[in-house]
Amino acid sequence: MRMFDVIEKKRDKKELSSEEIKFFIDGYTKGDIPDYQVSALLMASFLNGLTIKETTDLCYAMLNSGEVLDLSDIPGVKVDKHSTGGVGDKTSLIIVPICAAVGVIVPMISGRGLGHTGGTLDKLESIPGFNVNIDLKAFRKILRECGTCMIGQTGQIAPADKKIYSLRDVTATVDSKYLIAASVMSKKLAEGIDHLVLDVKVGKGAFMKSMEDACNLANILVLLGENMNKRVVALITDMQQPLGSYVGNALEVIESIQILQNRCLPEQEDLKELSLTLSGYMIYLGGKASSIKEGKEIAEKTLMDLSAFNKFKEFVSLQGGDAAALDDISKLPASMYSREITAPKGGYIAEVNALDIGKGSMILGAGRETVKDNVDHAVGVIIKKKIGDKVSLGDTLLEIKYNDEERLKIAYPLFEKALDIVDNYVNKVPIIKKIIGG
Repeated sequence: MRMFDVIEKKRDKKELSSEEIKFFIDGYTKGDIPDYQVSALLMASFLNGLTIKETTDLCYAMLNSGEVLDLSDIPGVKVDKHSTGGVGDKTSLIIVPICAAVGVIVPMISGRGLGHTGGTLDKLESIPGFNVNIDLKAFRKILRECGTCMIGQTGQIAPADKKIYSLRDVTATVDSKYLIAASVMSKKLAEGIDHLVLDVKVGKGAFMKSMEDACNLANILVLLGENMNKRVVALITDMQQPLGSYVGNALEVIESIQILQNRCLPEQEDLKELSLTLSGYMIYLGGKASSIKEGKEIAEKTLMDLSAFNKFKEFVSLQGGDAAALDDISKLPASMYSREITAPKGGYIAEVNALDIGKGSMILGAGRETVKDNVDHAVGVIIKKKIGDKVSLGDTLLEIKYNDEERLKIAYPLFEKALDIVDNYVNKVPIIKKIIGG
């Protein structure tokens, strides 16, 4: 079998066999197949699509390219959550301590930022000392001790996906629903989970721009999970505008702290609502509530009594982080400079373009254009007004946090055109659009 023939077959829109997919995954994992050939196959798959059978075979091959965890010796139901990526999406930092605080076991292996979307690992690493590079022995120990642990993909867990994930980021093949589905499910099922809650983003700031594409992706993800005997539910959620009001790594940690301390601002209501709903599903699937409604009520209680915030401090400390920085945010990275964008007229906010905000933040240094780029944890944007909000002339719309004037010059036009003000009242955007599976 030759990689050339596999590429040619997919280029010509033919279905790859299980053996061909296994050959490609095994060879790339071992280093026998070079990046340039895998890049060609990824682009052919992106342009021509994959069948459900191909996607399932790809998921299986990546899942079994490394170790599949057995967590059966750790008491409790294991439930995880995964988001397909968005701008300002820091729900993992909120729902993980909520669920762990009520006894749901949450083993979470997360990724880094892809293009204009942020990564959970980058946010966590803005906390001084926080270590995401923990081996599986330590992962299990922390998981047993506090009910959760959040780490990056190790060389032992779905190593093929780790290599392909990085390559997709720099070959413009990130937003393929087939590649996304196989990547997500291979990682998550290798964690040893019992159930999975998915947050599938749709809109300008998401990889899925239309409801049709988002629903297709959600259905593929749910089907892959069911084929592997896992209970999976997918929430289709809005990503026309950024989630919450802070975009940027340390900034999103600060916003997560505000939610966990029950200090939600009006412009953060969408973040709180989504976090509580995702938590409600996870608590229900984890056997700690008799219904999703009760699960959501239990989740809200953990914010009010600060048990979720205390759980956040606990696992941050266990992973080497300075938990004192969560009480004193001056210990988190902060930008040197700040610039405001104000309303040129009064009216109502009709748009907060998530893609423009995400790209602008990436240019400032909050994200990475290539896999080797360094991230500036201090920079980003604070969004003061959301869709449906009333504004007056001169009101602050955005507060830009930056460290480099040249980067700001490039990013500023994106921020400037991100918000649209109209004369007539605009309805607020519902955060949850549809629920699939479960």
